[in-house]
Parts: sequence; C-alpha cells; structure tokens
Amino acid sequence: MMGRLFRDAAQVRPGYWFRPKRFGFGAKPVTWQGWAATLLFGAAVGLIVNFAMHRDRLWLVLLVPLIAAFLWLIAVKTDGEWRFRWGGDA
Repeated sequence: MMGRLFRDAAQVRPGYWFRPKRFGFGAKPVTWQGWAATLLFGAAVGLIVNFAMHRDRLWLVLLVPLIAAFLWLIAVKTDGEWRFRWGGDA
C-alpha cells in the first residue's frame, strides 16, 4: 500500500519532468530528464561561482539569466500549477 502511494506520487504525464511539491511552493524532478536538468544547473552554478572566486566577480552576473532560464524550464515542464500546498492536495 505505501509503495503504491510513493510510486503514484512520482508519476507525471508524458512530456513533463517535474511535479509540484507536496508541501510549500515549487516543484521537484521526477524523471531522468528533470534530474539531468537539475544536475546540469547545479554544475553550471558551481562553475560560475568558481570562476567568480578565482577570476573576477563579474562572472556572478551570469547567474541571473541562468537562474531565470532554469525557473522557466521548471515552470514549463511541471505537471500541475505552481501554488503553495499544505500536503493534502498533491
């Protein structure tokens, strides 16, 4: 019974990579594409921060479009609307 609950919670319609979080605001990756995009985003942020620490702080300006693009991707690829949730209505 509990395994089915977790399996069904991770299901999304085809073409979507993220599902809304059960508590709070936002989305979480549930497909390999969502996880790959999240890991790629984390690696890009780490690389930019490393450049900023060792070269010039101006590199940090690149974080603004990168974060905006990643948030746009999550919004487009989320199976459901973004709103604050209290857990009962996944």
